Amino acid sequence: MMLPGGPVVGGGGWGGGLCLLKWLGLRMLSRRGTLVFVLLWFGSWLFLNGLVLVHRSILSDYCSDEKSKKILQRLCLEFGEGSVTGDMCEDLCVLGRVEYKRCLYYENGKKVIEAHWRGKPIILKSKKENFSSYEPLGILDYEDTGEELSALDVVFYATLEVRNSLGLNEEEEYEEREGGNISTLAKLWGKKLKMRNTSYSRAELDSLWSLLQQEEYTFLRILQDLSSHVAKVLGSCGHFYAVEFLSAGHTWDQNIFSLEEVAVPGLQLPGRGRWSAREMVHRIALSFLDMVWHFDNDFTHQLHLCDIKPENFAIRKDLTVVAIDVDMAFFEPKMRDILEQNCSSDEDCSFFDCSSRCDAVRRRCSPRRQNSNLQVICEKIFQPWFSPTILGAKAGLPLQVELQRAVQECSETDRGDNEPEEDGEQSILQRLRRILNRLLQEEGPQEEGGGTLEGQRHVHTALNF
Repeated sequence: MMLPGGPVVGGGGWGGGLCLLKWLGLRMLSRRGTLVFVLLWFGSWLFLNGLVLVHRSILSDYCSDEKSKKILQRLCLEFGEGSVTGDMCEDLCVLGRVEYKRCLYYENGKKVIEAHWRGKPIILKSKKENFSSYEPLGILDYEDTGEELSALDVVFYATLEVRNSLGLNEEEEYEEREGGNISTLAKLWGKKLKMRNTSYSRAELDSLWSLLQQEEYTFLRILQDLSSHVAKVLGSCGHFYAVEFLSAGHTWDQNIFSLEEVAVPGLQLPGRGRWSAREMVHRIALSFLDMVWHFDNDFTHQLHLCDIKPENFAIRKDLTVVAIDVDMAFFEPKMRDILEQNCSSDEDCSFFDCSSRCDAVRRRCSPRRQNSNLQVICEKIFQPWFSPTILGAKAGLPLQVELQRAVQECSETDRGDNEPEEDGEQSILQRLRRILNRLLQEEGPQEEGGGTLEGQRHVHTALNF
């Protein structure tokens, strides 16, 4: 028997419960939807902001002619205001003798521009875009004008800045060699600056200081009077400096360098016609060996190249190999400071192409470089050059086989911790040199001096130093 009104009451209770559950479910779904929406919005915001940051970063290093021209226009405005100076400023900003060609690349703030100066191609470089980004000479903050600084004062402060930039100190600057004392900094900075009788203007000092804060400029200035294997500094204006234009090497080119550009009649012997590509490669290889020996032995400290790749080298018309990018070049004292870091394995002791070994007891990398300039050049330059794939049918010739073995041995030879630096490395270098010279003799008579002509010495006059 059913009670009157029972189903209604009972049905109403069940219906109310269902409605309550539905209401609670909707509230939960609503909260979940809101949470999901908030999370999606926040994720989209993060993504878009990250995209903007990446876009700005890409654009900041995007090489454009419009931006490059504006940078040079700003430099000329500063020259007009008397804030900067240099031996190419007037030609750039007043006489129109510097003709803009194109932007080459921007990289981590560094600007590299191609131009023509008085009809000759040059490369303009600056580590930073703006002159104001460089630190001023501190002593000028305590002087009403830079004119009170004598040439000797400038020598002193410039030498301190260079020592700091290159990681040298006064005691390390001098070293006994076969020819007597070598004082690189005194030789380069002292003589030229002391010859000046007049004082320096504020613009000259500020421009000089902006240049000395660029490690590559300092290296090129130091080495150009001592070596034919570095790019020549031709002039400067404010924080921009000009170097000679040379075509860089390319990894994708089997000869690395564009040999057509150096096949000039003045380099060929009478009655022989054009040099073959392999002849030029062998002569360039000899120049690489000359550069290695030169960087290892001819300076107060050994010079280490930590970024060895075809793009960082070029050749002159006389086939002399030139280091055109020395941002990753370090003299021995600074190289030791860079390598001596905490480590857990040898993998922690590599700095680009320069490496040492990890001391498992001390958990510190050895400050002594384990590989060498020669070893890396053999691995990255010589092995592709002299591989059987490139040589083709000539790969089986006795001298070519001997050369391939010597290059392979060279690329695999590490210096032991207790092994004298010059023993194994110098013997391999001399062995490679002998093989290459024998190959040149087979290909034809050599010019006097081995076929490599010394580049003409160029005197840089910017700021009289």
